[in-house]
Amino acid sequence: MTIHIGAKPGDIAETALLPGDPYRARWVAENFLEGAVLVNEVRGMLGYTGTYKGNRVTVHGTGMGMASLSIYVNELIKDYGVQTLIRIGSAGAMQKSIKLRDVVLAMSATTLNTPSSSLFKELNFAPTADFSLLSAAQTAAKAASVTTHIGGIFSSDTFYDERPDLSEQMTRHGILAVEMEAAELYILAARYQRRALGIMTISDHLLTGESLPSEQREQSFGSMVEIALEAAFA
Repeated sequence: MTIHIGAKPGDIAETALLPGDPYRARWVAENFLEGAVLVNEVRGMLGYTGTYKGNRVTVHGTGMGMASLSIYVNELIKDYGVQTLIRIGSAGAMQKSIKLRDVVLAMSATTLNTPSSSLFKELNFAPTADFSLLSAAQTAAKAASVTTHIGGIFSSDTFYDERPDLSEQMTRHGILAVEMEAAELYILAARYQRRALGIMTISDHLLTGESLPSEQREQSFGSMVEIALEAAFA
């Protein structure tokens, strides 16, 4: 048990799926895991542990933004021994070639700042995904006939962006999409020698203004979860 996670020793699996929304964690547990049991509800941040095809897995919310994710991932790694961490969430597309409901596999995560930034001082550390997970996710996506894009994303703690010039530069330099957590996840995984990957469903488009209605978001989210689970245990 930690400050933010009420799970007992052994309650949390070595593989964890990490949606930002705790209610998404519950949805994943109810629809994809067998024998799922609630292992955390401190501050309403739900976590469940069950099995997928006989493999033990935890799905745990992380909240919005890198500061919130950093708290939960630090505790999951240091206090519960989680070895594989896969973020599953939504993202906004930044390239015309990317469509709503497509899935993005984040090879790298550009960012302005993370909770870990002070450690690096003047160094611009480049956070990247674990290649074995990235490759396995690509294979799983192809098998499921899910349209995917692999490349760099932008992790931002600013949801209501007032820097259109920055977004323009991200698009100009090939950034696929923007989300709010992956960069810090990748940094923590590198620090503690763990495997991490960010898998995001495109729910809206920064260039066209399109967005998915809620029922279509859930359907697309399901495809992403399946890719994550297959990649984790490939």
